[in-house]
Amino acid sequence: MTTSAELRSGKGAGDENFPVASVLVAPKHRPAVLAFYEFVRVADDIADHAQLAPAEKLARLDSMEASLLGTSDAEPEGVRLRDVLRDRGLSSVHAQHLLRAFRQDVTKLRYDDWDDLIEYCRYSAMPVGRYVLDVHGESQSTWPANDALCAALQIINHLQDCAKDFRALDRVYIPLDALAANGLTVEALAAPRATLALMRCISDLATRTGALLAQSRPFALQIKDRRLAMEVAAIQSLAERLVGVLKTHDPLSEPVHLSKPQMLLTGLSGAIGAASRRLFSRAPSSAFAR
Repeated sequence: MTTSAELRSGKGAGDENFPVASVLVAPKHRPAVLAFYEFVRVADDIADHAQLAPAEKLARLDSMEASLLGTSDAEPEGVRLRDVLRDRGLSSVHAQHLLRAFRQDVTKLRYDDWDDLIEYCRYSAMPVGRYVLDVHGESQSTWPANDALCAALQIINHLQDCAKDFRALDRVYIPLDALAANGLTVEALAAPRATLALMRCISDLATRTGALLAQSRPFALQIKDRRLAMEVAAIQSLAERLVGVLKTHDPLSEPVHLSKPQMLLTGLSGAIGAASRRLFSRAPSSAFAR
């Protein structure tokens, strides 16, 4: 069997909707974050591959896990991440949770309700942020805010790509009860443009995603590492803007992704705002008493 990396979609860290180990992340931590990203990217591309049979997808995901855990060296990305985890004394649990989510992508194509979707995010999204926090030595007390942000990012991606996922993979993350409440079935995603009912459904889900972002808003101030806090604030800012876009734009027929300049400006604004808030929150009160 060829290595799974040979099946990659061609998508890299610079093509993601949100920053991955940007220049804001300290150089000493960037290689560990990128090793995790490369492992996850390959596994994600396996699960999303349009030509692979489900059995082969699952076999390749098993191969990725075997290389991660040291029972095989077949997958270079697994070996590389295994070495990083060993050198830094980190657990493989976050990567294994993501593999669980990718296996679920192969076998589960519909989600009943919001809780069902959030349970998926527990394995598909939340471990990404938890790993980055572990790399930086942050407290697990940051995990609730992290989990809310990561779930929001995942759901934003699902809403942006709802038509593509249905057409290419017959995979629908929009909860079935949300579609039904608007008199819709999954076939609505095959139309060239969204009906008013589907727009209403997506807008409602974007609003619920906005509630997750309200929970994650204190996240950046909870992080000790200044550079990571700025990265998180940039991502928070991008997510909040995208939720606004999804409330008013049709993901079946209109652009619902930000351009590179829009990403840069929005992220930079969030990062600068976080730096300012950290500065003033740590300033001695006597400095303002004069």
